[in-house]
Amino acid sequence: MNTVPTRIACLSTEAVEVLYRLGAQDHVAGISGYTVHPPEARAEKPKISGFSSMKLERILAVKPDLVIGFSDLQQPLLAQCEAAGLRTLWFDQRDIAGILDMVRRLGALVSRESQARMLCAELGRRIDALATAAAALPRRPRVYFEEWDEPQICGIGWVSEIIHLCGGEDIFADRARDGFAKHRIVTPAEVLERRPELILGSWCGKRFVPDKVLARPGFAELGAQLQEIKSADILAPGLSAIERGAAQVLAAITTVAGASR
Repeated sequence: MNTVPTRIACLSTEAVEVLYRLGAQDHVAGISGYTVHPPEARAEKPKISGFSSMKLERILAVKPDLVIGFSDLQQPLLAQCEAAGLRTLWFDQRDIAGILDMVRRLGALVSRESQARMLCAELGRRIDALATAAAALPRRPRVYFEEWDEPQICGIGWVSEIIHLCGGEDIFADRARDGFAKHRIVTPAEVLERRPELILGSWCGKRFVPDKVLARPGFAELGAQLQEIKSADILAPGLSAIERGAAQVLAAITTVAGASR
């Protein structure tokens, strides 16, 4: 882009959090209604979209000079914005390296390159600390991450990477790199066959219900520990996944790793 955008419509929550951390919050003109972090963004910025849906008039109302979106699900929304004459920027980060690259790109976009470098260095230190803590665990527990319950969908790429970083063994690591949720659908039988010791639930946009999981035939007999991680803390591929979600994953894995089996 030739000019620094001053009114950015953020359809993805992670872009909002990064821009705030870079000190570029004045550049944010509107946010997704799913934005949780930082709380001040939710309090002071107009909500202009959902995740996979929007009303173009709400986007136009904030007079953006750039619209930012993420993933294949938001490509059609960006296409609508482009058809209305708006500039767009699309991200599709699926792993930790991609998250760091997104931070650097946003920093360059709003002329906050040095702040982006410092933020990436801080994230790198957090990642190193997680790896150090994981290396001290006595073993690597088997972990099943459930992103949705009907149908059951296992964790996406950065979630699987965080599980591994924090000392766990993602039982569906072989599917995690597929960004399409429909390709990450798993059956109860497949879960039972891989015998997870820890079940992490993060049902996107709704509360995780452990009793519902345990009511599935054979799941109570696994003896697995169940824990919720709020979707806002781990399912957006940005700062929260590394700073909030990963800490919770590490704590849960540490508990299970220390238990006798």
